[in-house]
Amino acid sequence: MRRLGPHQGRTCWILVFSSLVLLLISSAANAQLSISGPSVSFGSVQVGSTRIVPVGVANTGKSRITISRATVSGTGFGFAGPNLPITLWPKQTASLSVSFAPQGAGSVSGSLTISYRVFWGGYSSGHYGSSTVALSGVGYATSTPGFLSAPSSMNLGSVPVGSSQTQALTLTNSGGSSLTISAATVSGSGFTASGLTFPYTLAAGTSASLSLVFSPTAAGTDNATLSLSSNASDSLVNVSLTGSGTTTSGTLGVTPGSVNFGSVTIGSTQTQNGNLTASGGSVTLSSASSSNSAFTLGGLTLPLTIAAGQSVPFTVTFNPTAAGTISANISLSSNASNSLVNVPLTGSGTTTSGTLGVTPGSMNFGSVTIGSNQTQSGSVTASSGSVTLSSASSSNSAFSLGGLTLPVTLASGQSVPFSVTFNPTAAGTLSANISFFTSTSSSATETVSGSGATIQHIVNLSWNPSTSTSVMGYNVYRGTAATGPYTQVNPSLTTSMNYSDSTVKSGQTYYYVTTAVDSSGVESSHSNQVQAVVPFP
Repeated sequence: MRRLGPHQGRTCWILVFSSLVLLLISSAANAQLSISGPSVSFGSVQVGSTRIVPVGVANTGKSRITISRATVSGTGFGFAGPNLPITLWPKQTASLSVSFAPQGAGSVSGSLTISYRVFWGGYSSGHYGSSTVALSGVGYATSTPGFLSAPSSMNLGSVPVGSSQTQALTLTNSGGSSLTISAATVSGSGFTASGLTFPYTLAAGTSASLSLVFSPTAAGTDNATLSLSSNASDSLVNVSLTGSGTTTSGTLGVTPGSVNFGSVTIGSTQTQNGNLTASGGSVTLSSASSSNSAFTLGGLTLPLTIAAGQSVPFTVTFNPTAAGTISANISLSSNASNSLVNVPLTGSGTTTSGTLGVTPGSMNFGSVTIGSNQTQSGSVTASSGSVTLSSASSSNSAFSLGGLTLPVTLASGQSVPFSVTFNPTAAGTLSANISFFTSTSSSATETVSGSGATIQHIVNLSWNPSTSTSVMGYNVYRGTAATGPYTQVNPSLTTSMNYSDSTVKSGQTYYYVTTAVDSSGVESSHSNQVQAVVPFP
């Protein structure tokens, strides 16, 4: 063996020293202080009282750790033990206690800083570290006691035997200070309560949700009582629970059984409505999906329980991105006897807009008395593609359009009804154009016409007979002014003492006189004058 020189010896020593440093670093990396959480909330604490919360610490490494100091910041927060320092060996845990004693009402925040030293294996050397935990709490000064509010009863409906149904019960502290619910006990079979860990503190003015689960084991009605114990002024609150177990599964019904959207222009959408129903028992819908992204299902929040006889609406929207016919299925999964229901969907994407047509092409209302109205119906239809009807108007206010909610999109082949009402305010023939406009500026027009008519009034006249014994009959004269002139209105001599004038016009005032004619044809002078005012219309 060749003898090493001094220079070679120093090189060997340096290599050994470097290996030692690597060993120490490796030991340090194996030591880790773990904190139970990044933050601690004390909730609501009354001024003048103190709440203490533990903070868990653990040595998850392979070297011992000494916690030397715990520093707390924030008004009202303090360190409550244990006495430090303490040493945690590998896999060992401990609990540090932090207190909150609010000095006044309001929210307070602070922090807990844990200082520690990691020792490298059996060596006395090591490194220092620290971890910080956020602290928060709310102080309240009121001494008004808490008051626990909850519904007096809850019905969980009909549930098939072997399945379950969950409903949320809202608990509210309507008092002026926090309260602590110590227990929630259910007496009676088939019902359980979950979702809250007791004891549970409820701050003033806040609410919490308790889950009530009904799992019937036999058919029939089940009843139970939920008892809530707390330190509130109403220390015991009871809620009556009821539900029915059914032995037969419900059946899921879908209306319509299939959906055809017709032709829809690419880049536009069309939505159609449907309904889900349950018969013979309740049904819980667990999933609903479309096999093609061009069709989307909306209006349902799953899981969804549908009670027997209940109807739940949903929507399907078609949004084609390419030309051609597109087909898909909506798949509905539930606990019903028909556990999987498929609804076929179809539609066509088109690159051109459709054409709008109007039926009938014209409407004639005939004669309509002024002050009354008449209504006729029509429809607009899309063809060769979908059409969005954006607006509609009438060129004459005597003809009004109704029955449409705009805008509305019509699939190819789809029709929507409308109505036109004729309400004349003047006599004579009237006409108009009813125009329908689409989002692409194309339009369709329908012509409408009608006549305004007045009511045919009649003026009935009567008079006393002449005292002359030779009178053969009477003539009736009419004028439009009190001073005349007068025009005879009866076509021939009348022998009676009354006459009906059916040739008058609405809104006109007339003046009447009569004369007597004897056997020689001699006519007397005018009688006294009477006035007749004919109403309008």
